[in-house]
Amino acid sequence: FFPPVLAPLALVPFFQLSIFYFAIKRKKWLDLLLIVSFNIRVCLMYIPLMGFNNFMVYYWLSRYLESTWFIWVSQMNHIPMDIDYDKNKDWVSTQLHATCNVEQSFFNDWFTGHLNFQIEH
Repeated sequence: FFPPVLAPLALVPFFQLSIFYFAIKRKKWLDLLLIVSFNIRVCLMYIPLMGFNNFMVYYWLSRYLESTWFIWVSQMNHIPMDIDYDKNKDWVSTQLHATCNVEQSFFNDWFTGHLNFQIEH
């Protein structure tokens, strides 16, 4: 049993560690330097303003909300479609077959940033 609300909580640290892991594994030293320097700058900017504990709550809560939103938006366009791997279609045809548009509404347009039009995206 893995409650759906915990999935984004697990994704945030996993994603953060994966970024460092792949930058080191692929020897992308400039990327690693930029990632580390960004995180240091964020800490130096916010910790004096908020204190360490408030910063950690702010940082991880914002990452949790961001990952939850991203999962919701990206998966609603891809999960409902069936992909048949045996047909050996070209890339464009496979992409069109594996994505779908989500019903247009004021909320869907706003919430997804118009990514509900996945085929056109």
